[in-house]
Amino acid sequence: MAKNLVIVESPSKIKTLKKFLGSSYKVEASAGHVRDLPKSELGVDIENDFEPKYITIRGKGDVLAKLRKEVKSAEKIYLATDPDREGEAISWHLKHALKLGDGNTYRITFNELTKNAVKNSIKQAREIDMNLVDAQQARRSLDRIVGYKIGPLLWKKVKKGLSAGRVQSVGLKIICDREDEIENFIQEEYWTIDAALSAKGTGKGGEKFTAHFTGDENGKMELKNQTETENVLKELKKAKFEIKEVKRGQRTRKPQAPFITSTLLQEASKILGFPTSKTMMIAQQLYEGVALKHEGTTGLISYIRTDSVRISDEAYNSAKDFIVSNYGEGYLNPQRAVYKTEGRAQDAHEAIRPTDVEKTPDTVKDDLTKDQYKLYKLIWERFISSEMAPAVYDTLSVKISAGKYVFRAGGSVLKYDGYLYVYKKNETEDEENSGKMPQLSQEDILTLIDVQSEQHFTQPPARYTEASLVKIFKELGIGRPSTYAATISILLNRAYITREAKTLCPTELGSIVNDIMKENFQDIVDIDFTANMENKLDSVEDGEVPWKDVLRNFYPDFENKLTLADSKIGEVELKDEETDIICENCGRNMVIKFGKFGKFFACPGFPECRNAKPFFENAGVKCPVCADGEVQIKKTKKGRKFYGCSNNPECGFMSWNKPTGKLCPQCGSYLVEKMAKQPRAVCSSGTCAYWEEIAEAE
Repeated sequence: MAKNLVIVESPSKIKTLKKFLGSSYKVEASAGHVRDLPKSELGVDIENDFEPKYITIRGKGDVLAKLRKEVKSAEKIYLATDPDREGEAISWHLKHALKLGDGNTYRITFNELTKNAVKNSIKQAREIDMNLVDAQQARRSLDRIVGYKIGPLLWKKVKKGLSAGRVQSVGLKIICDREDEIENFIQEEYWTIDAALSAKGTGKGGEKFTAHFTGDENGKMELKNQTETENVLKELKKAKFEIKEVKRGQRTRKPQAPFITSTLLQEASKILGFPTSKTMMIAQQLYEGVALKHEGTTGLISYIRTDSVRISDEAYNSAKDFIVSNYGEGYLNPQRAVYKTEGRAQDAHEAIRPTDVEKTPDTVKDDLTKDQYKLYKLIWERFISSEMAPAVYDTLSVKISAGKYVFRAGGSVLKYDGYLYVYKKNETEDEENSGKMPQLSQEDILTLIDVQSEQHFTQPPARYTEASLVKIFKELGIGRPSTYAATISILLNRAYITREAKTLCPTELGSIVNDIMKENFQDIVDIDFTANMENKLDSVEDGEVPWKDVLRNFYPDFENKLTLADSKIGEVELKDEETDIICENCGRNMVIKFGKFGKFFACPGFPECRNAKPFFENAGVKCPVCADGEVQIKKTKKGRKFYGCSNNPECGFMSWNKPTGKLCPQCGSYLVEKMAKQPRAVCSSGTCAYWEEIAEAE
């Protein structure tokens, strides 16, 4: 009979741990939190020094009853919840709910589900870290006070069901501020001049290249209109082009650090097209364990909620041995790479990495789903490449005079691929600094073939994507690794923002809520205030500040603003967006509404007319079959995304891949997008092998 009981959060870890620990250990799961603040009330007693009121979560009674039964027969109980604040708090709640004593209750943590890590965690068992618990209590209580105090105010003034969480409000403000920048952006005209030249000299018989206008002999010169540009062109056409300076050199490009939570979310969004919530879900599966044919359930990656780029000596040595054995000594970085962690990081955690580098993506591919394989491959390649040698480029930079004006040309050619042998993703060269150039010398004679000017206009800043929003969260210190994906999901689910293609835009509702928050709760949406609050929570975790001090300092001013806002804010009329779609039942123009599952079309005549239709996002291209309808993004009953025509059922177009709007030059079928290392437009006919590369949008 098992003498020891191990309690984990996720049931999916049970099989893996049983395999490592043997018959003397029984493993059970709490399935997350077992106690929390009540949903029906604030749950934080402000009058009693912010004392939290914890209750058993509905539906967890059976779980606790089972655990109590197991506890009675166990000699030692190991609380093995996740290695972060939230996990520490879950262990603390379990200890209280199960009435566990100090004598036989231990806290263990492991950053990866491997035999060594789990066995070592048993050896290094400790007491619950109350500083971590208190940091979680401070965050939970603070977020509860903000949400449960401002939420009812928004219900009363705007509409029911709204929320105004502490971190989500700052996220909404960032998105709304960017929208204001775009709307207020004033375009400015500018011109560029390019010269097509040929060079003759030793070993060169008129090799062609392009040089770019940079200014005159006094320095950089901006061309702001057509008149200025034409005046320069007139002089250039009479000028003699001469090489004034040739610089040859080498530059190295170092590999990137292994993933942390924020960089994983960004790269998975850019390269794989995964929403942040999907990335976290799949990464959690890879961490908790996947059933491998010959090994059973095995954790493939280390813990996924981390902001530290550190890796253990054991992980480094395994990567080093793998690189030397599989790619050769020359591909190993001569010195162990040292990556700097930005800002504060929980250094007890490691970067996200494979638990066993010998489990290459291809060796486990058959045991993984398509999406699991893609994400694991991304993590594995990034980790291995982080310890490989830098890439080396030969560079050439040429300064050219044309009368009093200056042109420059340059290029770089890959000399040694280094880490790019494994990780070529997201590695792009600047246009003017890539490609091959003739091996020019200062004595070469240049001939002007043509000189062309082009008009441009400055562009407004781009809307945030999920990837760029996570990046700004990280840079500004807003939230922590565990909150990035959840914050974006809340904003989408509350219909404060919406996705247009891959970009995030505020809805009318989101803009209204943001305006209310900015005008009445400046501190809540202030980026510096929010980042400083994260630092205070870190101080609680370090044992430097009592957790209730955070609430004592925050609440008095917040209460005053809440009272003032209630008297100041009038009722806001929120109009539904009217469409040109006619309700077939009563003839009214249907409106867009937001429900539990997102947008839908509804008749404004409700409740007399209850007609409603699903809302489909346009993919931005015309239907390749009927050429009249719009291609829409739809989902099957099982949630798989596909593309269909807005004229359905009259037009039966359907594709699992997004049409590009172009036709195949070889057979005339429509081209569709397919994700590879470089996105491709591929012929949809199934018999034609034509494809072309697609330039990835920023």
